[in-house]
Amino acid sequence: MKNVFKLGAGIAMAAMLSSGSAYAQEDTITIGFLPGVVDPFYQVMELGVNAAAESLGINVVTQVPPTWGVETQTPILDAMVARGDIDYLIIAPTDKDQMVGPLQNAVDAGIKVITVDTFLGDGDYKNGPVTFPLSAIGSDNVEGGRIAARGLAEAIGGEGKVYINSTNPNVSSVEDRATGFKEVMDNEYPGIEVVGLDFNLDDMNTAVQQTAATLERVPDLAGVFGTNVFSAQGAGTAVVNAGLGGAVQVVAYDATQFAIEQLREGVVSLVLAQKPYDMGYLAVQFAAADAGGVTSLPPRVETGFAIISRDNVDDPAVARFIYQVPE
Repeated sequence: MKNVFKLGAGIAMAAMLSSGSAYAQEDTITIGFLPGVVDPFYQVMELGVNAAAESLGINVVTQVPPTWGVETQTPILDAMVARGDIDYLIIAPTDKDQMVGPLQNAVDAGIKVITVDTFLGDGDYKNGPVTFPLSAIGSDNVEGGRIAARGLAEAIGGEGKVYINSTNPNVSSVEDRATGFKEVMDNEYPGIEVVGLDFNLDDMNTAVQQTAATLERVPDLAGVFGTNVFSAQGAGTAVVNAGLGGAVQVVAYDATQFAIEQLREGVVSLVLAQKPYDMGYLAVQFAAADAGGVTSLPPRVETGFAIISRDNVDDPAVARFIYQVPE
């Protein structure tokens, strides 16, 4: 994908855009924030959205779906559009194809769209099949999957059977993570076999059941990759429930408090911390910049990772990326 800004460049631009001269609106804009579901990742993203909005004097209307899915997200989106006062929408689309139509309706109603975490189409908003969003701000999830694969391979000594527990099909973020994971295992570790991939539909209890069933089906399972908050929590819980903590290694995507606890206990060998606060903060700044007349916003910004292990979890420079959710 071309025209990708790394986080450093994105932050430099954002700082310039928020300096005051870049955003000189007489009328305050209103931003709708519609994440994917209630979880620590999106709660931290909301903190970033709110902090940026407060610093810029922007109104934010936040609606958080109780469950993941097009069926839940679409009516909330439609209600936001029907309000008539939303100028920009920051959204994590719950399906890269099925949410195109509902979001095109929002654009037709005069709302500008910025996607965070997940994207529409192939994420190439300049040359791809979907070009109406202003920008896609999020992780390079294929690379994240590669990092997870190498971390898990190292933890199990480069040999054995591994399993992927994911959330939903046709969601850009987790789909890319599984792609990167399988790519590395297929090409770099001939001694490792990926024995399955399940979709838990963003339900931790389902992830527990699926992982438990895999542990029973594959008694010599060596490792599990949990592709998001609920997948990693469910996988880790199932491993502990089976009395296999430390014997079956887990790599967790998303640095929740639960994942960090399991890291300290030896159940999880590696945690990939995304930067949801940055995603939310930058998205608001991009909306303000566009409202202020900026025409050169990058169509893609990658916010990077912090890779957390037992060796560095207490390093303040790394620990700051653990998801801190208000009580």
